[in-house]
Amino acid sequence: PSGWSYIWRQGLANLYRPNNQTTMLMLSLGLGTFLLSTFFLAQTNLLSYVESVGSDEQPNVVLFDIQSDQIDPLAAQIEDMGLPVLQQVPIVTMHIHSIRGVPIREMLRDASAGGSRRGRWALRHEYRTTYRDQLTATESIVAGAWSGTAGDTVFVSLEDGVAASLGVGVGDQLTFDVQGVPIETTVGSLRSVNWQRIMPNFLALFPAGILEPAPQFHVLVTRAETTAQMAALQRDVVLDYPNVSVIDLGSVLSTVNNILDKVSLVIRFMAFFSVAVGLIVLIGVVTGSRYQRIQESVLLKTLGASRRQIIKIMVLEYLFLGSFAAATGLVLSLGGVWGLSRFVFEIGFAPDYLPVVLAFWVVSGLTVLVGALLSRGIHSSPPLEVLRSVG
Repeated sequence: PSGWSYIWRQGLANLYRPNNQTTMLMLSLGLGTFLLSTFFLAQTNLLSYVESVGSDEQPNVVLFDIQSDQIDPLAAQIEDMGLPVLQQVPIVTMHIHSIRGVPIREMLRDASAGGSRRGRWALRHEYRTTYRDQLTATESIVAGAWSGTAGDTVFVSLEDGVAASLGVGVGDQLTFDVQGVPIETTVGSLRSVNWQRIMPNFLALFPAGILEPAPQFHVLVTRAETTAQMAALQRDVVLDYPNVSVIDLGSVLSTVNNILDKVSLVIRFMAFFSVAVGLIVLIGVVTGSRYQRIQESVLLKTLGASRRQIIKIMVLEYLFLGSFAAATGLVLSLGGVWGLSRFVFEIGFAPDYLPVVLAFWVVSGLTVLVGALLSRGIHSSPPLEVLRSVG
């Protein structure tokens, strides 16, 4: 930039001097920065999301496989312990028998004979559905309309993803096989479901008044504020209802954290190894170009530059090298973690920017420090001796 002072412009110009190693240094230092920051940001982003799922008033205990004659006394027992019953859901198991009058067996046979294999999982899937007269906070209608009560026509609501896999939309006919009993239904609406919430969510939802007589079990969701409440709940449930399973979200968080800690050992070793390789390359480059830098220093002195100006140019060159490498690695890292969060983990992207800023200055500072230490003595060479050597 023409507006910069000569010292800053010369420090930047040194990055593309003849026989420079700028690309090699940026690759080695940037790769190490990229590996370190990508793993750290992905780990913190994932853990913070998982922890937020069980924070505030969100449920952190799920009890399932509750029989119909157990649900009321179990719910009363939980309330007596001072715990809230956040959700109580009946679950009925069923299969899809036919779509628009075509039996599933024929559709699967056509797919096996060379037809489309898309959505076969949805055709074979064992659906665990529920019935209720209203939607929950984890659901929203994206097509059609939801009616919570059954009439002459049974309108069901499908999750939009499974509807796409089945190739059906609003108004299509579905026949469900509810443990041997066929039920004719019509797709009345499509729903978008937030599967990340620790709440019972379903691919298919029936209105009230249809599935009540069907064989079913129940799921109950609550929240324990302390480990003592959690232990008491698990103890009482095991003693009084041995068939009921209890999922403790706190244990899940601990397990996820332990797994990430074990994986991090290998990844951190690789990342630190990459940074170390980058510093070794930097040492090699500075050592190999020592005489060239002595010539440059002497020529600048001959042209009237002071020792202080020459040192500033050298420090700025290393600062540019380190900052460009760190910035490249961190920008790629932020983009990579955003992609992981959105397409792999399917969670929000909320990075912690303080470690990113610290990583930028640490890598830049290390580059300047190593370069300055290895360049000691370069500026003390007599100009006349060097000028004679270059003819």
